[in-house]
This record gives sequence, structure tokens and C-alpha cells, in this order.
Amino acid sequence: MRLFTALDVPSEITARLRVFVDHLRSSAKLAWSPMENLHVTTKFIGEWPERRLQEIKHALASVPPPGPVEIAIRGVGWFPNARNPRVFWAGIESGPQLQILARDTERAVATLGVPVEDREFHPHLTLARRRDAAPLEKLRHLLAAADTTDFGVFAATSFFLYQSAGGRYTRLNEFPLTRI
Repeated sequence: MRLFTALDVPSEITARLRVFVDHLRSSAKLAWSPMENLHVTTKFIGEWPERRLQEIKHALASVPPPGPVEIAIRGVGWFPNARNPRVFWAGIESGPQLQILARDTERAVATLGVPVEDREFHPHLTLARRRDAAPLEKLRHLLAAADTTDFGVFAATSFFLYQSAGGRYTRLNEFPLTRI
């Protein structure tokens, strides 16, 4: 099983992103992300044996809830950079709770042998991937002329364990971000 943890993006923000991406889609040959797959990854777990699924759920249930996580989806950019772009993303702005959640999730699953990330946590929404040297001039022109790249603000109250298989994401478990 290929697993990750994430925060869901509300449908009203996904709808705004869909309009934005639909306007850009024909301007560049990129592998555009399905809008229904957009999420804020907090930890990529990777391959995990199905027989140990309860262990990972138990570890994630031990993550201390940091309270609701306020998130703004704002701005767009490229990884690793604009000169050598591979991933086109929408930016995530958040307070310390998101960093705390990512750190505590990392620590919880590390106790089970999940590798710790060697790079800093940079939350984002992957809008598209550049598979080859597709020209980007038309896309860059549309981005420069965009009215706004402010897609909305929301408060996440849960994080989720997902399975990724064949480009489809299946929600396996929900973990509240507040104590009941």
C-alpha cells in the first residue's frame, strides 16, 4: 500500500482552482493534477504492508492535536525553480499549527520505521507536473495577466490517512485536530 497523510481542501476552494487551471490548461503540455486529488500533504509514508495498517493508524492517532489549522491558498510557483520547472504549485500560507502537525506526524510514524524527510517541509498544492521540456511561454504570459492567485482560506479540523493507487486516492482514516 502506498500511503500519505493530508489535509483536505474544501470544495469551494477546489472550484476556484479548477476555474484557474482550466484557463491555463491549453497553454502548456503539462500533466495537470485532477482537482479532486488536491490535498495538503503533511507526510508521505510511501509503501506500507497492508498487514501493518492498524499500526500506522494507531501511531497517527497518537499525534497531539494542535487545534484547527488555518490555511490560505495563495500564489503560484515552480519547484525546484522557475528556470528549471518540474512542478507547478499553488502556495500554502499557515500559522505554526501546520508545521507542528507535520513534525508530530513525522515523529509518530518514524517510530514504526518510516524514513524521516531530509528536506524541509514546504506545503503546497501540486497543480501540474512538467514531464519534458514543454514550452511555457504562453503559460507564463497567462500567469502574468492573472487577476488573482488568492483562492481562499479555510480551517482544517481533521487530517486523513490516504492510500494512493493508480492515480486514485482513497481515504482510510480520519484524525481530529482538536480534542473532543
